[in-house]
Amino acid sequence: MDIVWEKNTQAQFKQMLTKMPVFLRGAAEKAISRKAESLMKAARRTEVTEKDLVDALFAETPFGFQGLMKNDLSSLGIDYTKYGYDK
Repeated sequence: MDIVWEKNTQAQFKQMLTKMPVFLRGAAEKAISRKAESLMKAARRTEVTEKDLVDALFAETPFGFQGLMKNDLSSLGIDYTKYGYDK
């Protein structure tokens, strides 16, 4: 089964990666994309959505860095609160 990312979601992910420290980007990209794709598969869908990306970011980002991540999400126009996460 081919894994497809929504075009906008993939662009958002790439933008989020640019906000991360360079030395973490490779590992973060692997961990977050793997998690987003597993969430998509668990939901029996064929396309990674913004919700999958947000859920993966929260799952893979250590709690101490989630405040910065929330600021980055907001700066990109991603409303993570609509997926059940607190401001």
